[in-house]
Amino acid sequence: MTNRWTSCGLLAALLWSGTALAQVDLSGLDQGMAGPSSQVLVLGSVHLSQMPDGFKADTLQPVLAKLAKFRPDIITVEAIPGESCAMMRRNPALYAAQDVATYCSDTTAAKKATGLDVPAAVAAVKESLAHWPARPHAAQRRHLAALFLASGDDASALTQWLQLPQAERHAGDGLDDALATRLRELQTRNGEDLQIAARLAARLGLQRVYPVDDHSGDNVDVPDVPAYANAIRNAWAASAGEVAADRRQQETLTGRGDMLALYRFINRPEVLRRQIDADMGAAMRDESPGHLARIYVAGWETRNLRMVANVRAAFRERPGARVLCIVGATHKPWFDSLLGQMQGVAIVDAEKVLQ
Repeated sequence: MTNRWTSCGLLAALLWSGTALAQVDLSGLDQGMAGPSSQVLVLGSVHLSQMPDGFKADTLQPVLAKLAKFRPDIITVEAIPGESCAMMRRNPALYAAQDVATYCSDTTAAKKATGLDVPAAVAAVKESLAHWPARPHAAQRRHLAALFLASGDDASALTQWLQLPQAERHAGDGLDDALATRLRELQTRNGEDLQIAARLAARLGLQRVYPVDDHSGDNVDVPDVPAYANAIRNAWAASAGEVAADRRQQETLTGRGDMLALYRFINRPEVLRRQIDADMGAAMRDESPGHLARIYVAGWETRNLRMVANVRAAFRERPGARVLCIVGATHKPWFDSLLGQMQGVAIVDAEKVLQ
């Protein structure tokens, strides 16, 4: 009898354990939510910094016109926030100097002009925006542009600069000649954070964009770097044929200067599906000793998780906001999936916006 009850008790415990560990479905948690959902549009982008010589930013105007109709309240970009760059600079054992130089803006000139290091500039930006007037004077915009440059946020600085009348785009109010020259250079530099996000934000009267990139998650530590790199290259080479036609089509559309058609193409679900299968999917199929290419995928997913967390933070105090995320196209499936799991968030169909 004792053994029988013990067995029954064990069975009950196992059944209860299984019930307790069952996954909780969060998908309906926001049913009956008060107020509208936040509308989040993830625009997959090419990296404009890699466009061929002769690329003209004016060809982006049809794309900007489509995005303007979405009327975002908040725009996020694939750039590392200044405070994150400051953290990277303080940890040279973890982040190589060349990586910091690649991903982070040089704030030396802005610090000289304003007297502010990055943390102080970030605080000054926050204070300025907290008391920002409905109709700012040109001097206020110049000053805020200088603060953004000192904080490492070039795209937001350009957003302020572009809202100045042409005659007011000059040094003064914290902008010295070097910073004014830098802002003029940013006006013509290829980058989706500058030529799409900043220009759209200025057109819509927004005061800033939000950098959300993160490279702490994919800053992987592998003992054999050449073997790791070879595993990834071999995985990609094995699947290159899957996306060869797509890449030729991108080159054709780019060569024609038809940027709206290009953005429509790279945001198609079937194109994105082929791209990530030939990239991360191929890495997951890596058969090298230790399956090294899977480390790359783990870093990629960690990076996307942290980027999406930064996006969510950008509109956490704005329930019901309309949010535009401009990010490299390969990120889009992860952004759509992860942001779509957030409460009170609805993912907007990029294909429909670009029609």
